[in-house]
Amino acid sequence: MSLFTIAYAVGEGAEAAGIPTAGIIQSLGLPVLLIGVFYFMLIRPQRKREKQAKEMLAALKVGDKVASIGGIIGTISAIKDDTVTVEVGADKTKIQLERNAIKGLR
Repeated sequence: MSLFTIAYAVGEGAEAAGIPTAGIIQSLGLPVLLIGVFYFMLIRPQRKREKQAKEMLAALKVGDKVASIGGIIGTISAIKDDTVTVEVGADKTKIQLERNAIKGLR
């Protein structure tokens, strides 16, 4: 006897006892499907982007050309824990930024 026939037989027995198993399964199908779609379309890609950003921030080194969230573009001159010193412009003005303020490499 296959698993399908056992499940069908259990379902028929439940229907005879007045338990609407098919209705419960159908009503749970749409929410489960929506949760699955949300996970693969929204949550999973967001986690992937967060992981890539975290790896990029951990791999910063002196001499990298970076862009900040505010649009400042410069070269890293020093790194201390969570602070990054960036040289900006022709006169090499130094600006201190938090590591999390770095948007990406240039």
